[in-house]
Amino acid sequence: MVSKHPEIVLASGNQGKIKEFKAMLTDYTIIPQGQFQIKEIEETGTTFVENAILKARNAVFHSKFPAIADDSGLVVDALGGAPGVISARYAGNSASDNDNILKLLDVVRNIPEQQRSARFICVLVFMEHLNDPCPIITQGIWKGRIILQPTGKNGFGYDSVFWVNEYNCTSAQLSREIKNTLSHRGIALKSLVQQIKAKYSE
Repeated sequence: MVSKHPEIVLASGNQGKIKEFKAMLTDYTIIPQGQFQIKEIEETGTTFVENAILKARNAVFHSKFPAIADDSGLVVDALGGAPGVISARYAGNSASDNDNILKLLDVVRNIPEQQRSARFICVLVFMEHLNDPCPIITQGIWKGRIILQPTGKNGFGYDSVFWVNEYNCTSAQLSREIKNTLSHRGIALKSLVQQIKAKYSE
């Protein structure tokens, strides 16, 4: 039986993600995998689920702690689901957020606005130990569309070009609190937290 409020390693070095997870998992001690000198594992999966499992298993193996891994990305319908699982490296393995945005905007520039529907997708995996036969897996989807002019300073990734119809603004213009209630990661994490709490209350 593990502690009711365990230390959990977050299998990410992305500072934006680390801030979001710490804000939403206040009942747990979240330790970025960098504190264990764990290097990012190569994402060889073809789906978000495969990559999240790879990252969680790698973090558990090196830290010996339970781990949460996230694999998420932007899916643009008119592009057949691209950038998809390569969202973070759409413009190349060392691409910055701005590089990826510029490439995306170049690709969608001639697509009519009503056809630029898009979804942020997040898959989370919680793995309690290396041989965990049934890791917790949750998914969140956030629907919107792509605009051609980056707007807003909050968030990270493609947030500045992801239009949120409910608030008539981009994801990058939302406060962290509002974003966490709407976002793909917020939806997936809410479900994950419920299942982790249920697991530890057994």
